[in-house]
Amino acid sequence: MMPRLTLLVLAAGMGSRYGGLKQLEPVGPGGETLMDYSIYDALRAGFNRLVFIIRRDIETAFKESIGRRYEGRVAVDYVFQELGRVPAGFVLPAQRKKPWGTGHAVLMAADAVHEPFGVVNADDFYGAHSFQVLAQHLGSGTPDYALVGFVLRNTLSAFGSVARGVGQLTPDGYLRSIVELTKIERAGAAAQYTDDAGQAHALTGEEMVSMNMWGFLPSFFSGLEEEFAAFLRKRGQDEKAEFYIPTPVNNMVAGGRARVKVLRTPDSWFGITYRDDKEAVVKGIRELVSKGEYPERLWEFTSGEA
Repeated sequence: MMPRLTLLVLAAGMGSRYGGLKQLEPVGPGGETLMDYSIYDALRAGFNRLVFIIRRDIETAFKESIGRRYEGRVAVDYVFQELGRVPAGFVLPAQRKKPWGTGHAVLMAADAVHEPFGVVNADDFYGAHSFQVLAQHLGSGTPDYALVGFVLRNTLSAFGSVARGVGQLTPDGYLRSIVELTKIERAGAAAQYTDDAGQAHALTGEEMVSMNMWGFLPSFFSGLEEEFAAFLRKRGQDEKAEFYIPTPVNNMVAGGRARVKVLRTPDSWFGITYRDDKEAVVKGIRELVSKGEYPERLWEFTSGEA
C-alpha cells in the first residue's frame, strides 16, 4: 500500500512583478500552466493528495480554471492564506496589505496536513526527477526533512533580480545553513546579490539554491509556528517584511531541531517571475513535449490514470 503523500502548492502569490496571476498563466500547448506540469510529475512520482494554498479573492477563478482539472482524479483540498492569521495579541501594521510570505503560507496548512508532504511554488517548473527523489525521500520513513537543490546559475531571470535561498552543505549532504537573498541577478557568467544596505556581493553562480521545493513531516508545523511568532516579535511592524521558508529552516537546523537532506537534481528549472520570462518558458515546455517527455495535451493523456 502506497503511503499518503501530500503536495502543498503555494499559489497565493500576489504576482506584483509579473503584473497578474502568473500561477494561472497558460504556457503549454494545451493551455497548461506550470502548476499543471508540476502536478502531473508529482502524481507520476507517487503523491496522492493536493492541498492548494490560495487567497480568498482568487478562490472562484482558481477553482474553475485549476482545481476542477484534478477533482475526481486525486484528493484535493484548499487552504487560505490570510493576512490576519497571526498569533493572538499581535497587532497588524496599519498599512500592511500582503500576507507574510511563503513560511506563513505553509503554516496555514497545519490543520489540514497530517502526513509527509512536499512544498512547491505554483509558478515554477521543477522536472520529473525532482518529484521522484522527493517522493522517495518522504515515503522512506526517515525523520529528516528534505530540500531539492538547484544550481543558482540555472535559476536566474534575464529580466530582473530574483530571491533565492542560498545553502551551504555538510560533507555528507545535509543542509548546514541557508540564507534568503532577495536581490540576485546575473553578473556576466556569474551572479551577484545586493544587500539591504545597497552593497553588491559576488556569487559564483554554482551555489546550491532552494526553489521552494521542500519535503517535511507534520512535526515541522510546531517549529514553524514558534519561528513565525519570533519573526513577528522582531519584524512584525515592518510593513514589507516577509517570512520566507529558508529562515525558519535555517534556525531549526542551527538549533539542532531539524536535519535537512539535500536532494540534488539534474533537472532544468524554469519559471515566471517577470512577464518577459513567459516566452522562454513556453519555448522550454515545447522542447520537452517535442522530446516526448510530456504529452501534447497533458490532462487528456492522463485521464483515468492518476
